[in-house]
Amino acid sequence: MGCQSSKLMPCCSNSQVKASVLETPDVENEEKSELNQLPAFREFTFDQLKNATSGFAVENIVSEHGEKAPNVVYKGKLENQARIVVKRFNRMAWPDARQFMEEARSVGQLRNQRLANLLGCCCESDERLLVAEYMPNETLAKHLFHWETQPMKWAMRLRVVLHLAQALEYCTSKGRALYHDLNAYRILFDEDGNSRLSTFGLMKNSRDGKSYSTNLAFTPPEYLRTGRVTPESVIYSFGTLLLDLISGKHIPPSHALDLIRDRNLQMLTDSCLEGQFSDDDGTELVRLASRCLQYEPRERPNPKSLVAALTPLQKETEVPSHVLMGIPHSASFSPLSPLGEACSRRDLTAIHEVLENVGYKDDEGVANELSFQMWTDQMQETLNSKKKGDAAFRQKDFRAAIENYTQFVDGGTMVSPTVYARRSLSYLMSDMRQEALNDAMQAQVVSPVWHIASYLQSAALSALEMENEAQAALKEGTILEAKRNATAGQK
Repeated sequence: MGCQSSKLMPCCSNSQVKASVLETPDVENEEKSELNQLPAFREFTFDQLKNATSGFAVENIVSEHGEKAPNVVYKGKLENQARIVVKRFNRMAWPDARQFMEEARSVGQLRNQRLANLLGCCCESDERLLVAEYMPNETLAKHLFHWETQPMKWAMRLRVVLHLAQALEYCTSKGRALYHDLNAYRILFDEDGNSRLSTFGLMKNSRDGKSYSTNLAFTPPEYLRTGRVTPESVIYSFGTLLLDLISGKHIPPSHALDLIRDRNLQMLTDSCLEGQFSDDDGTELVRLASRCLQYEPRERPNPKSLVAALTPLQKETEVPSHVLMGIPHSASFSPLSPLGEACSRRDLTAIHEVLENVGYKDDEGVANELSFQMWTDQMQETLNSKKKGDAAFRQKDFRAAIENYTQFVDGGTMVSPTVYARRSLSYLMSDMRQEALNDAMQAQVVSPVWHIASYLQSAALSALEMENEAQAALKEGTILEAKRNATAGQK
């Protein structure tokens, strides 16, 4: 891993509290096209978010955003196929519904390419939920402390801190200078490999806990004295993140400052970075960390000066972030795989051929888990339904395939993503488009990272004339397939 080896009634119905359509703030020209694609901040119903997360299923819990129990973050997908994350608060976190709505609406006005932007919220009965953009490439903590294939390169570490400084500068310019518990779990990576700051930490502190973690070694000294977060406290936390990026470890600031005073920078620097940067660059970043960690808050720099200091230090600026990160990127996947190509053309015959050849290898874990139950009459009957469905599928008798696969699914003794996939295609062949989409989505619920489920969603969405959503599902399938292939290549 390292170099060392009930039915809910709305409670926020007051017209002053209801979220309105919010204007997108002015942004740099190059950001506008991307940011304008984001929907305006809105209110969601609890049922919408429950459906999007498959009933807040345990398998949809994500570790992003650094949230700890009792607050939980789930990944999900809206009816228009947009990927989201949903933060569900502890029931007593925001007892004042008006305060929650005002805070959420305020943060929801922010729109910036350096943020995992807040898309909406839900306030029904005692439920409080936030909805944000989904970031598919995990957290800085994962890539920095728990990497598996390669350590983060120096150039990418410099880019991450610049992006973070730019995020803080933007938030400060919009009157949101306070950020609660800034840490490596709050920094997420988008599909292009660029770092984004989670907007969940911009919400003013509620009853769900303190603004900082219980580890006092990383807490700004003034917070220990007053219990209040200030803009300068955020800069102190920025300094601890600089130390994380320099050392590749979560090192206590007091220990790091001792090493800096003793000029023992070699002990402070991640050995994985050997030969990747000059002494001058290393010294400059250490000096900046020291300024951020000053005991007196007024002696710390502001976000604007951080951006100014970090900009000239950037390296390999022409190299895309996904390349520096070593993560798959959809733009590089050309041509599409045979299945991806078939789905993009809606060539149902070609899709059928691929599904027939693939067989059930993606179901092996499920089949093995249930093999001990095969002696039961009910199980045997269920398996016979699947065999009859497979025979009909092979012979392209799709009505019979649907009938038999439905008996298998309704039997409820086994769960098979491949059966859902095959029935989905059978529905498509029978011009039952919505049923085809439902099955493709169910296949993904059973097997969340299975690329074939996304590809079939793309074909079904295209048949439903939802072309934008079809392209998004196709792109997702491509990314999942590339990740799968990359993992297989490492074994």
